Amino acid sequence: MTEYVPAPVDRRLPTEEARDLMALVRELAEREIRPTAAEEEEAGRFPRALFTLLSESGLLSLPYAEEFGGGNQPYEVYLQVLEELAAARLTVGLGVSVHTLACHALAGFGTKEQRAEHLPAMLGGGLLGAYCLSEPAAGSDAAALTTRATRSGDTWTLEGTKAWITHGGVADFYTVLARTGDSGARGITAFLVPGDAEGLNPAKPERKMGMKGSPTAQLHFDGVQVPDSRRIGDQGQGFSIALSALDSGRLGIAACAIGLAQAALDEALAYTAGRRQFGRPVADFQGLRFMLADMATQVEAGRALYLSAARLRDAGLPFSKEAAMAKLFCTDTAMRVTTDAVQLLGGYGYTLDFPAERYMREAKMLQIVEGTNQIQRMVIARHLAGPESN
Repeated sequence: MTEYVPAPVDRRLPTEEARDLMALVRELAEREIRPTAAEEEEAGRFPRALFTLLSESGLLSLPYAEEFGGGNQPYEVYLQVLEELAAARLTVGLGVSVHTLACHALAGFGTKEQRAEHLPAMLGGGLLGAYCLSEPAAGSDAAALTTRATRSGDTWTLEGTKAWITHGGVADFYTVLARTGDSGARGITAFLVPGDAEGLNPAKPERKMGMKGSPTAQLHFDGVQVPDSRRIGDQGQGFSIALSALDSGRLGIAACAIGLAQAALDEALAYTAGRRQFGRPVADFQGLRFMLADMATQVEAGRALYLSAARLRDAGLPFSKEAAMAKLFCTDTAMRVTTDAVQLLGGYGYTLDFPAERYMREAKMLQIVEGTNQIQRMVIARHLAGPESN
């Protein structure tokens, strides 16, 4: 029997340059990422050398301006690159999304001098970033963060703990949100903190059910000194900067979720085409064919939703509601599709010999990060019906 090979996703890319870029990404994914993904994840190894390669290939800078070393690609293209990378290994796709999120504050709100000094190395110089908003007692309620920055002359001193930081302990720079004023959203300011700053101490990485190759750790700021030249935006502007970054970051998570779902669908298609029961491929049985049809429909719907939101962003139109919808729908889709993939593989789906069980474990995380899906529903409802009454 001929081995079943899923066809590449038929993408509607806006330019010839984008089509060439996608071909490069697919080749890199098949050669450098996918072959070792299962082994690397099981061993919990972070692919730092691979991120250096991605930086050298221009894949860590895609949505940013050429002026500072960016790829000048629209989000419509960048997100599809993320999807391809996540389909090969979620640790890689999500890592690129987090790095892009970490660059967002400086690129969007930094001074011209700050951008000229830092962005070229951040975007294409082999550096890797992380984003520090959440804390042990301030997750969904990010405005309640307590990490404090105190100013003395031209220097800020940071004290506190950040939690659930992707790339915590391995990043070269951190975009950090800290309290510089009174309680609430208006008292928060953003800073660009070097990864090797004195007094910045990462905790042991969290022990997780999935994404074991991607370190997630607390970061302790024990008197970390940051010059005022590394303050991003105005004092007290940090929370609005954070929300702006999260709208874009949620689209990154949505694209990664669809990449993971596509990988699970491809695995299910390959298995059901090759597995025979009662003298014929199990893909011939109507019940399984309907499951595959539903999985494929959900993946296509999720892809269309995140791309629709991306095109709003590219056009300079409001997209916060649509970003929340995309994050909600695409990550729920990833959970459904990966669960169905495990079911379609039967007993084999529950073993480490096939990637379906890993996809299912990884999908759960996507419903939690960048704002839980319950938070996404709150965001959407506020856009539809206004704020909740007290």
